[in-house]
Amino acid sequence: MSKLRERLRSGEIVVAPGVYDGLSALVATQAGFEALYLSGASIAYTRFGRSDIGLVSMTEVADTLGAIRERVETDIIVDADTGFGNALNVQRTVRLFERNGASGIQLEDQASPKRCGHLDGKTLVSPAEMVGKIKAALDARTSDQTLIVARTDAIAVEGFDAAMERAARYMEAGCDMLFVEAPQSVDEMRTITSRFGNRVPLLANMVEGGKTPLLSATDLAEIGYRLVIFPGGLTRALAHCMTAYFASLKQNGTTAPFRDQMLDFAALNALIGTPELLAQGRQYDPSRYEDRP
Repeated sequence: MSKLRERLRSGEIVVAPGVYDGLSALVATQAGFEALYLSGASIAYTRFGRSDIGLVSMTEVADTLGAIRERVETDIIVDADTGFGNALNVQRTVRLFERNGASGIQLEDQASPKRCGHLDGKTLVSPAEMVGKIKAALDARTSDQTLIVARTDAIAVEGFDAAMERAARYMEAGCDMLFVEAPQSVDEMRTITSRFGNRVPLLANMVEGGKTPLLSATDLAEIGYRLVIFPGGLTRALAHCMTAYFASLKQNGTTAPFRDQMLDFAALNALIGTPELLAQGRQYDPSRYEDRP
């Protein structure tokens, strides 16, 4: 059972790194993180080599979630974009994601096609439509341990005051957590937490090079946030490493100069648990079940 709601009440900020597949989720869990964020942007980046502009489908996110859940038991907050349609689509999304192991499901008030919260040119649905989606999500979930996270992208579209009013309506609709995307200063962040922080947990999004100041978890906790995600940090680190790796391989015709930045064959197999998996398989070896005279 998800422990995310309990962790949010603990008084310590929850740090959820962005992941996009079973390996990234496994390594993050082994590093000690107790919550993960399945980033739609990172799925788009890694699976398709494309931007976060609404190209990833509901079933692609669900399949990714299912693969991750098969590998780790860590709480997973899932980026559900706009819910992939209207309120009825939202309900289908919530049911599917919950069955596949979501601990939290994030919905946003952008219109389709959506785009990354730190890109320009976004459009929004009406506050009333988003309220209906939140109500639909709450009705669709089978467990109240599955958190419904309501995100507004209104700061960039309608201004800060409008974003605050939208957030108030979403909180009144019953969401379990608020996510006011892309505040542009610490003062704006403090205004958000002073208005809502005592009534509902607040999520902060740290995007390297994005519109929001990049702060530490300690600083965000002091401001009043209860959960912080770093949704694309791993992908940006990986892209940096990939660029250097391929440049080295192209120049040298061998991976030897890059070896100190790589796991070797044995180390990778140890990381992913190959010895344990092979030992498990030996329990079912046919030789154990052959008829004996």
